[in-house]
Amino acid sequence: MTGAIVQINISPGGIPKRPIPEGFLTPLGIQGDACNHPAIHGGPEKAILLLAAETVEELIARGYPLFFGALGENLTTRGLDRRQWRVGQQFRAGGASLELTRIRVPCATLDVYGPSLKEELYDLRVKEGDVASPRWGMSGFYARVLRPGPIRRDDIISLESVLA
Repeated sequence: MTGAIVQINISPGGIPKRPIPEGFLTPLGIQGDACNHPAIHGGPEKAILLLAAETVEELIARGYPLFFGALGENLTTRGLDRRQWRVGQQFRAGGASLELTRIRVPCATLDVYGPSLKEELYDLRVKEGDVASPRWGMSGFYARVLRPGPIRRDDIISLESVLA
């Protein structure tokens, strides 16, 4: 599974996150990025939020006023099938390595884009870990940084391995 990083996003806290051309991934996230609720978001197990560009585009086509970074993702990817993402998968992203730690549970902060958006992204089947749900991966996945390093827009992101 190989794709590309189409956008790197940071903010001083909250959403939306805005694009930067390059960044440096650390164990606590992208340098310069912050979150409004560090007890809920962030930390080593939720250092980076990955989201597929195809998901954002699908939601835009359904009428949601979105753009890359609007949903709070740090890395917007293209070419990685979100339906194949699993906790424990390890990805090389530019000069860094990441491990998916958990699926993101959307919160009320996203209501600014429409109160029904959370239901578009996440359902009971996803909550129960059902990878066959049509919503699997739509909300994005959190990742820990295994190996810090630089990333740039258009860098390759590829599956390296899966933990047993």
